[in-house]
Amino acid sequence: MAQTTLFGEEPKRGKTEENMPLAGRMRPTDLDDFVGQGHILGEGRILRNMIEQDKVPSIIFWGPPGVGKTTLAGIIANRTKAEFVSFSAVTGGTKEAKEIMAAAEKRRQSGKRTVLFVDEIHRFNKAQQDAFLPYVEKGSITLIGATTENPSFEINSALLSRCKVLILQPLSADEVFSLLRRAVDGGRGFPGREVSAGDDLLRIIAEYADGDARTALNTLEAAVADSPSSGGRTVLSRDAVADCISRKALMYDKDGEEHYNIISALHKSMRNSDPDAAVYWLARMLEGGEDPLYIARRLIEFSGDDVGMADPNALLMATSAFFACRNMGMPECRYALAQTVIYLSLAPRSNSVAVAIDRALSDVRNRPAEPVPMQLRNAETKLMEQLGYGKGYQYPEGTEEKITKMQCLPDSLKDAVYYSPGDRGNEAYYRKRLEAIRDWKAGRRDDPPE
Repeated sequence: MAQTTLFGEEPKRGKTEENMPLAGRMRPTDLDDFVGQGHILGEGRILRNMIEQDKVPSIIFWGPPGVGKTTLAGIIANRTKAEFVSFSAVTGGTKEAKEIMAAAEKRRQSGKRTVLFVDEIHRFNKAQQDAFLPYVEKGSITLIGATTENPSFEINSALLSRCKVLILQPLSADEVFSLLRRAVDGGRGFPGREVSAGDDLLRIIAEYADGDARTALNTLEAAVADSPSSGGRTVLSRDAVADCISRKALMYDKDGEEHYNIISALHKSMRNSDPDAAVYWLARMLEGGEDPLYIARRLIEFSGDDVGMADPNALLMATSAFFACRNMGMPECRYALAQTVIYLSLAPRSNSVAVAIDRALSDVRNRPAEPVPMQLRNAETKLMEQLGYGKGYQYPEGTEEKITKMQCLPDSLKDAVYYSPGDRGNEAYYRKRLEAIRDWKAGRRDDPPE
């Protein structure tokens, strides 16, 4: 098996490993050394069988950073008898991809297989991904893609339908700990030096890494470098570990799927009247660096969509939070956001406002554009008055009841009902009042609404 990249043959393991980061030195080269993903790599599991039989189909590895996507591709490279080509969507472009495809097609015609690994395949746009499609269909290449983003949104649907999606899970703290212990105790982790580390410190790093092996190994390497050494022996110190993990980098990509997952969690926690969960997800977003104005806009949306007229103060709270975020920023505006999130979580629910505007928009989009009734038009000129503009207008303030039975919708929609109040919170009052208004206008009651 030959393993190549766009820039020539892959470097072989050797003395150059000493200059690699710890994560690179510890990268497994076979399945026996691989840690985690037992649901697909355990004995008799799907991916293990495919790799051992050298019958790997086109696959998309989907999972968070540091869980083994690139490592699995390297293990496949070591096991397959096909030509293995590694390509990064970050550094490569369409021109290079087409060159790889052309070379793969020549191999296919001579009876040779090509396995193409595309790291961060989601970085290619849909048009660039199209370049792979005919070659996957013809069998010129077996495509292995790695992505941290949901393939349903980021991968061309035609290409995705020809690939098997395998989900890689974050490593458990115990699995990450075993990797750290192996790095400290084995000769490959810190060649030429003796490193001593207590289990308690390694477990602190393992917990900090949030299932990301690369983060854990990088943190360990930095902590070892900052720990005292004597006579060729380094003892991992608690202070060095504390310095390296002083601020936890939460898994939160403002442009990726986790962004949408967490804002969804915030919305649904508020909708379920759970202020504790809502404040937690708010904190996750703020600590992850989310723009407070984005959060405030979503709270304004929630106040209209989920609370509405059941508590009109909800919209005032949300817009006040937006004002605070715009004029104060972090960290001061966190209090306004937290207060609003708690208020919205405890507010009565009604989606009648959202239903009303959506019903009206549906009629606007799907029905002819009805002319404004003459009685509602302003007669700005003498000609407009002669044409009947404003004729029949009834001025509510000029009546004793402060309301009239004048029709305000076009004839074709005169009986349309868009707003149907619920019976929670303030909306119970509005429901009663609106029913009285509608009954009076329809002649079903004699006394006007108060």
